[in-house]
Amino acid sequence: MAGQLKEVRNRIKSVQSTQQITKAMKMVSAAKLRRAQDAIIQMRPYASKLQEVLSNIVSNTEGGTNMALAEERQIKKVLLVVITSDRGLCGAYNANIQKMALATIKEKYSTQYAEGNLTIWAIGKKGAEFFQKRDYHVDVRFKDIFIKLSFEAVQLCAQAAVQAFTQKEFDAVEIIYSEFKNAATQRFAAEPFLPIPKNSPVEGKSTKKSDFIFEPEKDQLVAELMPKILNTQLFKAVLDCNASEHGARMTAMDKASENANELLKSLKISYNRARQAAITTELTEIVSGAAALQG
Repeated sequence: MAGQLKEVRNRIKSVQSTQQITKAMKMVSAAKLRRAQDAIIQMRPYASKLQEVLSNIVSNTEGGTNMALAEERQIKKVLLVVITSDRGLCGAYNANIQKMALATIKEKYSTQYAEGNLTIWAIGKKGAEFFQKRDYHVDVRFKDIFIKLSFEAVQLCAQAAVQAFTQKEFDAVEIIYSEFKNAATQRFAAEPFLPIPKNSPVEGKSTKKSDFIFEPEKDQLVAELMPKILNTQLFKAVLDCNASEHGARMTAMDKASENANELLKSLKISYNRARQAAITTELTEIVSGAAALQG
C-alpha cells in the first residue's frame, strides 16, 4: 500500500512539472503570436494588392512584352516550396501541411513524381526531415529561414525559384503553406507561384481588366516589377506560416494544460482513496491487535 501511494505521488509531481512547462510554452507562444500576427496583418493588404496588379498586367499584356515568368509550358518538372516549422509541440500543424503536400503530389503531379521530376524545397526543419525520410528529392538550403526570419532570407529563396524557372529547370512552382486566420484556425493551401497566374488568387475577388499607363517602358517596368512582387508573395506566405505555427502551439499547449488539470484531479482522487484505504487497514490491524490482547 505504501508503494502504491508513493507511485501516485510521483505521478502527481510528474504531471505538475509537465503542466508548468506547457503553461510557460503557452505564454511564450502567445507573446510571439502577437508580434507575428501584427506582421502578417500589416503585410497582407500590400501583398494582395501587388498580386492583383501583377495578375492584371499578365492578363492584359499581349505578345511582344517579355513575359517569361508568365510563360505556360508543358509541365515536365515541378518544384514544390513546402513551408513548415522548425519545432514540434504545435498539434497537427506540421502534419496538415505535409498532408496537403502529399495530396497535391498525388492529385496533380503523380506522373512527374513517378518520373523523378519532382523537387521539394523545404522551408522549416520539420518538412525537410519528413520528406527526406520518405526518399523525396529534397533541397534543404533554405530550411533554416525561421532561425532568423527576414525579408532578405526569403528573397534569396524567391530569386532562386525565379532563376530556376527562367532557366527551365522547372516548368511549374507551387507554394504549400498555411494561411493564418486566428490562433485556433489555419487554412492549408497549395498556391501557384510560377508561372504567374493570370487570374487573381484572392478569394471572392474578380480580376478587373485595367488599362495601365506604363512609365518607363512596359518591358523595363514588367521585368523590374515581377521579381519584386514574387519576393513579396513568398514573404507573405512565410509570415502566414510563422503566425500559424505560434497560434497552433499556443492552442496545443492550452489544451495540454487543461488535460493536465483533469489528470491531476483524477490522480488526487486515486491518491486520497489509496490513503484512506491504508488508514482503514492500519486501524483494522490496531483494533484486531487490541482485541487479541484482551482475549
